[in-house]
Amino acid sequence: MAGTLPATGTAAAAADPQRVSVDLAASEGPVMRGANGTLYGLSDDGVPSDAMLEPLKITSISQKPEGGAQHPNGDALTVSKSFFRTGGGEINVMMQDIYSKWPYEDLGIADYLPKVDKIVKEVSADPNSDRFVYIPFNEPDQIWYHLGTSDQAQYEVNRDRFFKDWKTVYERIRAIDPDARIAGPNESGYHTRLLTDFLAFAKRENVLPQIMTWHELDSSSLKNFQGNYDNYRSIEKNLGIAPLKINIDEYANRRDLSVPGQLAQWVSMFERNKVYANQAYWDAAGNLDGNVVRSNIPNGGWWFFRWYAGLTGNTVKVTPPQANTVDTLQGLASYDTKRRQAQVLLGGSAGDSDVVVQNVSRSVFGRTVTATVAESAWSGYEGQHATPRVLARTKVKVAADGSVTVPLRGMHKMSAYRIVLTPGGSGTPSTSSVPWAASYEAEDAAITDGKVYTQGTVSNANGYAASGTKDVGSLNTASSKVDFTVTVPKAGTYDLAVLYGNQSGTPATQKLSVDGGDPVTVSYPSTENWTYRAKKDLSVELPAGTHVLTLAKGDAEVTLDRIDLTARTASVPSASYEATLADISGKLAYDYSSSAGVGTGSLVLHSGSGSGSGDKVVFDVYAPRDGYYTVTPRTSAAVKLSLHGETVTAAPGKALRMYLVAGNNRVAMTAVGSYGKVSVRSLDVSGAGSTSGTLSYEGASATLAGGAKLVDSAHASAGSYIGWLGNSADSTAGFTVDAPKSGRYVLVVHYAHNDRRDNGHSYNTDIMSRTADITVGTGAPQKVTFKNTWSWDDYWTLGVPVDLKKGSNKVTFTNASAWAPNIDRIELGRVLG
Repeated sequence: MAGTLPATGTAAAAADPQRVSVDLAASEGPVMRGANGTLYGLSDDGVPSDAMLEPLKITSISQKPEGGAQHPNGDALTVSKSFFRTGGGEINVMMQDIYSKWPYEDLGIADYLPKVDKIVKEVSADPNSDRFVYIPFNEPDQIWYHLGTSDQAQYEVNRDRFFKDWKTVYERIRAIDPDARIAGPNESGYHTRLLTDFLAFAKRENVLPQIMTWHELDSSSLKNFQGNYDNYRSIEKNLGIAPLKINIDEYANRRDLSVPGQLAQWVSMFERNKVYANQAYWDAAGNLDGNVVRSNIPNGGWWFFRWYAGLTGNTVKVTPPQANTVDTLQGLASYDTKRRQAQVLLGGSAGDSDVVVQNVSRSVFGRTVTATVAESAWSGYEGQHATPRVLARTKVKVAADGSVTVPLRGMHKMSAYRIVLTPGGSGTPSTSSVPWAASYEAEDAAITDGKVYTQGTVSNANGYAASGTKDVGSLNTASSKVDFTVTVPKAGTYDLAVLYGNQSGTPATQKLSVDGGDPVTVSYPSTENWTYRAKKDLSVELPAGTHVLTLAKGDAEVTLDRIDLTARTASVPSASYEATLADISGKLAYDYSSSAGVGTGSLVLHSGSGSGSGDKVVFDVYAPRDGYYTVTPRTSAAVKLSLHGETVTAAPGKALRMYLVAGNNRVAMTAVGSYGKVSVRSLDVSGAGSTSGTLSYEGASATLAGGAKLVDSAHASAGSYIGWLGNSADSTAGFTVDAPKSGRYVLVVHYAHNDRRDNGHSYNTDIMSRTADITVGTGAPQKVTFKNTWSWDDYWTLGVPVDLKKGSNKVTFTNASAWAPNIDRIELGRVLG
């Protein structure tokens, strides 16, 4: 019927799909993006990378004071450098994390006050001091003060002690930093008794926090938060206190983090109420609480937050099938009349649903709209996720009642979905290519000498996420194997993704065979533990019909969760990045006169009269590995593309060979010429990461000094790596590289290290980063941070832009004050190949 798109997804439509209503006429106020924060999401300057941080437009993070003993990294002032340069908002300083024990050592307020003084003096001296928030107490309902006791008399004694200390510390902070913003009381959960007493006391004593904080750390929060929020606002009103900014500065459980369908439920709840919120820190620092793989690679959770960052205008009312319910379909939506876009993000339920967008204005959209539907799937905490696949691009008439219905069929519970509505112009959008795909749970396969485990359920919310809440572990005998029976529609090449865990402390292997044929060895990089899911991408050739794929034990032990089979439809992977959905700066215009191609119209860029002026659009481009890709601008005139510090002019529709690093790449585009303008539809990228034309140098080719030496290793690419590098100004490794041309290159370092500091925490994994100073020729050294690789035998890559002159160049690695990472080899690729 008019106003309804064809169904998306692979499953047949259910008789009674769930219904989600979006009312574009019911504004909730400007998009705030408050729920994208993290606790210990950053560990060091450069971990995560700038390309991971900048697209998310993060509003707040929580980190420890500089030099705090609670964790080995994540110091607020240290990470502020990368956070602020990538557009981050504010930093909460968890002041009690100055202590080393968990729960914190209770040495009395007299011990704490000198520490408070030191923290405030350091923060207030920072040039960005106005962007820091002090949180003087963390979970005082449990730690030090025991405010959750049911004994009323004891509660009042404990309460009065806490209130006294709150006032003392509050006034101490303000004495040093009169403009300080202070947040609290920061309970582990919502307690109406305490907050009623606290607000009355704080108002009376003139020590009200500027930001109200508490934690929501239970599955029931998805049901109870709305009531908690409403109750809190009523307490403020009854006490005559103007509404305070709220930051739920720890939210979600392990089973939620990294899972787009779970995150959609939490984020929609917080954004609807216009509160800030930071994801909890349950594992390792530096990965945005489970949303960044290594330092620069997105997983499904990262893409969900990238979508969230792309919402503009106002949020509008979304009515889900069930409100305030655990594990149900939930969503949030934005409406931008200037950009003429509406976006809906939703997830949390399997099966079928109809998304009904109401009050689609003809004055904004016209008589037709283009609807673009994409999916961000769960890829594990450490599993790479390519650019989300577009499931549908369809132009459709707006119904007589002003509505558009978008059917979603065969939804996955762990996935999130984005629907974008833009005005329909002339022409027809390119049909989305959705290949055949099927998933097979390990627990449903034939298991030999293994055990099925249950993970991450509502009742065990701090268990790790697993597909279907189950996986197969204890595959630790010589005969252990899992046989998956699969059926494929036709003969061809299939991409095989294995969701796995490897806690062995070294790369582990399994033997993969098809129908009992000759096995091939599959190598799995290490993971934090056996339930911290990662993803291994392979390919298999299969005839049409039913087959048995066997994964049998090799070296060490691997846990299996699920396998995904996807038909390979093209010899070269490709993606089109829509210009009208990319990041912009300047005064660009949106042109929807044509719905051809990606279907979302075009951006019109104007060039400026001076350097750095004019309009700019920035695309987030995914690369599965380091190497060369074909980059093609779909534009009406020439544009300039900037990547890794190199800028090149590109003709419209002309393919360029450009070097991308594994993970996300920020490609900026500007118009060419004085006061010219250009229409931009998309940036198209294809390829698998060619290394043809790159330079490669093994560790054995380097000149070593000062104790640095080659160490034999079966896991290094040529059997050895450079170890014992650094910890002295004399310890160096120098590579002589021969550049065919002068210009900008990407230096890709293959490295490993497993530095850790065990603080005795029950759940945090205190991994550490290493750094190296890299010098090219006689240039200034560049300090580069290398994240922990989970084991000494797993080699990751890190790309560093450098300038080389034609001919011989000396590239030197050193670290005068600490150990550098072990280096296997280096590669160099010119940005413009």
